[in-house]
Amino acid sequence: MSNMTPMSQRIPAGVWVLGFVSMLMDISSEMIHSLLPLFMVGTLGASASIVGVIEGLAESTALIVKVFSGVLSDYLGKRKPLALFGYALGALTKPLFAIAPVIGVVLTARLLDRIGKGIRGAPRDALVADIAPAEVRGAAFGLRQSLDTVGAFLGPLLAVWLMLLWADDFRSVFWVAVIPGLAAVGLLLLGVREPGQHVSEKRTNPIRKENLKRLGRAYWWVVGVGAALTLARFSEAFLVLRAQQGGIPVALVPLVMVAMNLVYAASAYPFGKLSDRMSHTTLLVLGLVLLIAADLVLAASDHWPAVLVGVGLWGVHMGMTQGLLATMVADVSPTDLRGTAYGFFNLVSGMAMLVASIVAGLLWDRFGAPLTFYAGSAFCAIALVGLAWKPAVLSAKGEAG
Repeated sequence: MSNMTPMSQRIPAGVWVLGFVSMLMDISSEMIHSLLPLFMVGTLGASASIVGVIEGLAESTALIVKVFSGVLSDYLGKRKPLALFGYALGALTKPLFAIAPVIGVVLTARLLDRIGKGIRGAPRDALVADIAPAEVRGAAFGLRQSLDTVGAFLGPLLAVWLMLLWADDFRSVFWVAVIPGLAAVGLLLLGVREPGQHVSEKRTNPIRKENLKRLGRAYWWVVGVGAALTLARFSEAFLVLRAQQGGIPVALVPLVMVAMNLVYAASAYPFGKLSDRMSHTTLLVLGLVLLIAADLVLAASDHWPAVLVGVGLWGVHMGMTQGLLATMVADVSPTDLRGTAYGFFNLVSGMAMLVASIVAGLLWDRFGAPLTFYAGSAFCAIALVGLAWKPAVLSAKGEAG
């Protein structure tokens, strides 16, 4: 077999640029998010339940807003302007974290930041699907996710260094986070050209009944699987809090997110390529098994080595499943409804994230960390049962291998 890759099977430059845009924004966001649970609990006096509510509201807001931006991108036939606006909003909300005097300002900043994420998410994913040829779509989503996750471990690593340098000065670190966010906006503005093939001559409402009917059983099955995975995998803020329980110095706690995202970044692209050649359902099952293992390890011990093993398994799970689900949505949705398809997928996942994070916070406060992670493993088992009910149409339309 030749080592040369045909031009049609290479990942387009636009996908690489979108990956680097995601990387820069994730550096900005994770510098803040890796410290935010500690800032809320230690500096502002919040409880674990409050952290769970804020994280659940924030992440679910991002996912829910995606339905509106996705539908709008289909109606306009344009993805880039909405993605650009979303990235800009995310960058401009970062200073609010640095000046927050009370928990209410943190909530406001978190919600606005996640609204920006929601606005850009579905149009950006649809843009990747528009740019990438079908035969390398899994690899393209895996690459974008991998670069995104490089930012997700560089951000906490930079946060740790600055916390050590500046003697645990949360607010100064939050100010530095503004810089890579603005750089992401500039790169997207100047570095991505939008293809025009998805623009139709006549605009129609993507959420009209006849259009939604075109999103068939296979699509809604993928939506259901995504929601089940989200219920099983609550906010990563609880990984940070679990690491703190082991007595690690505050400045070093973000290393738990560095470890998870390092594994996530290393695994996302290889598993994305693998998804172009093998059964999607098999990969999802393996991903859920890994998440069960991660939950059990994290429930069993808060010692630093055990926490690292648990978050490492969590990272491999993320690498196996996140790009894969995005690929599956693209495979089972019409080209002109991709933004809408990603939007509804994330709407349902957003509601699941809100429920999961609130429940996790309540379990944590009332019964302790171990039961929180045991509950996550139980949701994984339920999701495994759901995977057994795959619609037959999916095998013909969206399965590889």
